[in-house]
Amino acid sequence: MEYYLEGFISALLGTINYTWKSILFQVSWYHNYFWGLIVISLLVWGLEIAFPWRKNQSVFRKDFWLDALYMFFNFFVFAIVISGFYKLLELFFTDIGIKTTSLAIVDTSDWPMWLQLLIFFIVLDFVQWFTHVLLHRYPALWKYHQIHHSVKEMGFAAHLRYHWMENIFYKPLKTLGVMVLGGFEPEQAYIVHFIAITIGHLNHANVKITWGPLKYIFNNPVMHLYHHAYTLPTGSYGVNFGISLSIWDYIFKTNYIPEDSGTVEIGFPGDEHIPKGFMGQVAHGFKKDRTAR
Repeated sequence: MEYYLEGFISALLGTINYTWKSILFQVSWYHNYFWGLIVISLLVWGLEIAFPWRKNQSVFRKDFWLDALYMFFNFFVFAIVISGFYKLLELFFTDIGIKTTSLAIVDTSDWPMWLQLLIFFIVLDFVQWFTHVLLHRYPALWKYHQIHHSVKEMGFAAHLRYHWMENIFYKPLKTLGVMVLGGFEPEQAYIVHFIAITIGHLNHANVKITWGPLKYIFNNPVMHLYHHAYTLPTGSYGVNFGISLSIWDYIFKTNYIPEDSGTVEIGFPGDEHIPKGFMGQVAHGFKKDRTAR
């Protein structure tokens, strides 16, 4: 038991220390997710201000500051809180003989770095697409994902408005994806993470980007707006589930873009029952659901 307690405390303090060093610019810029997130956010927000798609939408749109709070809570505060628990799981699985290489299907460590990063990006994106589908498909998961879909005006910061329970759902499957690749992240994995953050911000931003022919590969704001549409196609539990890549939606026929005016109402039936404040939303999902689709 002492072994597990030491591991828990060590992981918790390590994450706190790393986050503090990031704030003080004491880590390499390419590993500094604190300031990296801020810089990416300011750049994408600048695009929204300079080239607004929905021109009647305020620069400080509805719930702007709430979403800004979510950005830091989900990316840093909750990451600190949960780091100790992830370490406990790691120690437990190690003790019962399950290592990060136990499920390896392919070892990419000898591949060129660019190919490692590409495969890492594709595998993790597919895992997240699949998890995203599950969040919409099953009511027990949807009740938490409702927080993300409670956004009523789209903007870059809406990207990181999501219930903390989603980290619990995504992390194990993402870890499984890494284990399939031999149980490691490429040395330059930060490139993938920063690209994913940028694409995610753009997908939620008030800018009209379609990427031309590349729209069949990369997700975009037009496509993702319809993911948040209040009214879905009959019989559907969701469309356009892509995170960074849109290709999965085209492959599995979950793509849907009827027009591109940007005026579609967003939200979902019953979203008026979602708490308006941060603390209420953090606690949402643990009571009887009045917003089931």
